[in-house]
Amino acid sequence: MVIHAVHVPESADAAVACSARGGWIMGGGTVVMPLVNSGAAPVTELVSLRRAGLDGVEVRDKVARIGAAATLAAIGAHPGLGFLRPALRTIASPTIRNQATAGGNLFVDQPYGDLAVCLLALDATCEIAGPDGRRETPVADVLACGVAAGEVVVAVRAALPEPGTWYYHKAMRRHLNSAAIVTVAALTSADTCRIALGGLAPRPVRAVSAERVLKDRPLTHEALTEAGRAARADIDPFDDAYASAWYRARVLPVHLRRAFLP
Repeated sequence: MVIHAVHVPESADAAVACSARGGWIMGGGTVVMPLVNSGAAPVTELVSLRRAGLDGVEVRDKVARIGAAATLAAIGAHPGLGFLRPALRTIASPTIRNQATAGGNLFVDQPYGDLAVCLLALDATCEIAGPDGRRETPVADVLACGVAAGEVVVAVRAALPEPGTWYYHKAMRRHLNSAAIVTVAALTSADTCRIALGGLAPRPVRAVSAERVLKDRPLTHEALTEAGRAARADIDPFDDAYASAWYRARVLPVHLRRAFLP
């Protein structure tokens, strides 16, 4: 389809109004524009968030608030979000990270969207603006179901992990600038075990079976291997140019273990 208009609203409310009229929300354009250029975008109007005031990144009282239009590069540069840098550096190239946004990452199909995997492990929440006002919902719900027509994700919030509780590992075909074969992001503490997986289903998923295996157990080689095998019950792997579904499932236990015991 041909794009007839590109709206550049200067507030979240204005973006909602444009979206409610049928415009397609665009953050950095790294996913939308290839669809537009190929003629596959099923819309005739785009709504850019570039000037909507949604690009802020702040950390206050050990809680991060990341604007939906904040770029991956800006997130990685924030001094309070250093724990995310290893994950962000594995995403695409510096050029893409200068454009791609936190909000857009929530709507990217796997095997892309590694920041979304991290936000799922962090049990983040999304602040959503819509015609009926604002609401907050778990990022898990947005990843699973998206948002309603006319709604716009304006920010994500997540509590910062305590030192020594955050783990991340990504298996790729190249050392950098490659999509995921398996991505593992996890937060573990005395009373919490959350493991999120990427590259193993159409959207990021929680490895709840693995979490149950590891509950109240030390992170030993044996326990992690068992958890990795259990996690196969939580995935829906697929074939693509990077790996087969069989291979992804086969190597999951290895890479889950490596996330915790490099």
